[in-house]
Amino acid sequence: MDRTPTMLSGSSQATLHDRDIAHIARVMGISLRGDLAGPILPPVYWRKRLHQLLDSGHLSHAQLCTVDSLLLQLQQFETAAQPALDEPAPSAAAVFPPPYPSRSSRGV
Repeated sequence: MDRTPTMLSGSSQATLHDRDIAHIARVMGISLRGDLAGPILPPVYWRKRLHQLLDSGHLSHAQLCTVDSLLLQLQQFETAAQPALDEPAPSAAAVFPPPYPSRSSRGV
């Protein structure tokens, strides 16, 4: 069977780019936050995906702006100080107010 590559019309390609950009926008942050082992997919992966979109050369102005915004988010993630995993978490005891009013607030 002879397979020839199919060419997408401009609107079909734009729709695919829209879907790809929306997908990346939805999952990139979650993936980068990951879990205790670190990011699920590293920043290198997301940068590659975004640059592939840019290299397609068929993005609208709005799509270019969104990809640029995602690249900036990626850069901010990489430059932010990552918390050390060997430090204990801050105590949650001080976060909650006491279950009863203190003597000074009762006027005693």
